Amino acid sequence: MKHLKCIVFDMDGTLTQTNQLIYDSFNYIAQKYAGRTYSIPEITAMFGPPEEGALLAIVPAEQIDAVMKDYLSYYRTHHRRLARIYPGMEKILSSIKERGKRLAVFTGKGTHTALITLQEFGIEKYFDYVITGNDVVKHKPSSEGLLKIMDHFALQPDDLLMVGDSVSDIQAAREAGVKIAAVVWDSYSKEKVLKMKTDLVFNDTSEFQQWLNVQFN
Repeated sequence: MKHLKCIVFDMDGTLTQTNQLIYDSFNYIAQKYAGRTYSIPEITAMFGPPEEGALLAIVPAEQIDAVMKDYLSYYRTHHRRLARIYPGMEKILSSIKERGKRLAVFTGKGTHTALITLQEFGIEKYFDYVITGNDVVKHKPSSEGLLKIMDHFALQPDDLLMVGDSVSDIQAAREAGVKIAAVVWDSYSKEKVLKMKTDLVFNDTSEFQQWLNVQFN
């Protein structure tokens, strides 16, 4: 894969450990506006569209603007307490950039939460292009986001590697004809991911860094 020109990262569970922040933010809204909370499987079942889509399952459409403002406030306020960047990840991003490769994000998160996370961890500077759930019509497992990235950089499928932790990441990459590296250091669907056909699998960030060193040196 020495010819790779762009590496595309998912965010939650891949770049950053933000799942607990997402669960807590969602249940803060659910408790405040609907008087109930949801289990983790119930919340992950809503993953796909950006936050607005999931929240519309518990609040009426006419409230969504106010609810999103509340959600984002909670998400930002509790970010440093509940979220972290995976150990070694910034070094990985830096080493990829030093080798002249492009970096992109393809996440189902909304634009606002994605930007908060990139800025809070100081990694926004590494990425040349960011595609969020608000930037596509068809969300993962659709490959629309990957196609947008290829179009933006005038690249072909063989030029890209998708790095993600979920079933939908793998499906999106397969649909686009892009190679997929499954990372299972914090995947909430690890068992399903490991049963799928992938090009590469990494159990921790150090494995991924070692692979990059071999590929690009």
